[in-house]
Amino acid sequence: MTNVIRKISIGSDYKNDAMHYAVGQQVYGGHEISHILHDEENDSYSIHIKKKDEVIPWKKFNCNMAVSIEYDLEY
Repeated sequence: MTNVIRKISIGSDYKNDAMHYAVGQQVYGGHEISHILHDEENDSYSIHIKKKDEVIPWKKFNCNMAVSIEYDLEY
């Protein structure tokens, strides 16, 4: 079973100082977060954004960062 990540929060203080990124969120000059991926081999997370039909990688976080994951529960 594949877990679809809906939201990722980066930072040790979730409530006050963490950066939150969610699929569908508008970012970076008209782009939208299209998906968030976990690379198990490198234990990292990457955020991809899209504008029109183009999807590009935007941010990558390694395992040394404090990360909180929220999965999409629609099934």
